[in-house]
Amino acid sequence: MRTLISTAFVSLDGVVEAPGGEPGYRNSGWTFKQVEFLPEAYEIKGREQEEATALLLGRVSYEAFSPVWPGMEEFAGYRAMPKYVVSTTLTEGDLVTEWGETTILRSVDDVAALKETEGGPIIMHGSAALNRSLSDAGLIDRYHLLVFPVLLGAGKRLFSDTDKDAQNLKLVEHEAYANGVQKNVFEVVR
Repeated sequence: MRTLISTAFVSLDGVVEAPGGEPGYRNSGWTFKQVEFLPEAYEIKGREQEEATALLLGRVSYEAFSPVWPGMEEFAGYRAMPKYVVSTTLTEGDLVTEWGETTILRSVDDVAALKETEGGPIIMHGSAALNRSLSDAGLIDRYHLLVFPVLLGAGKRLFSDTDKDAQNLKLVEHEAYANGVQKNVFEVVR
């Protein structure tokens, strides 16, 4: 079974967003506005590209990243690998052509089936709604979290508030940086 890794920038109170910000609430852009940039805090992003063999995104994250990431050297590792986007509304005509092979998945069950295929780790960036659904379905195997020292109140949440059985996590890597950002890598205990 393939490993599914969820990676996110998250505030201390659980809010996630794209690094450049998203419209819709007053603290948009907090990942760059609130904390001094330190390159060492983002070292895990390079490792993720080296480890991953496929990229999984929800529709909203795909629509945000696909026009930008194909041309960025920082994300060159994702160009050649297969990409999967989970959406009930996207069509083949909505996909960008300069970013390589992209497959549309229609459901959480399709993601479960993808995990059963041969291959290495699948990395999922952002994709808050998809993250909540996959977590609730028990499909996420590891979390790579960069936790920012800020409380935001409103915004998209990484984890659902569904009443469910507790899910234990094992901290396998951590580091705190001078800017207050903390790297936390958790494996899901099964």
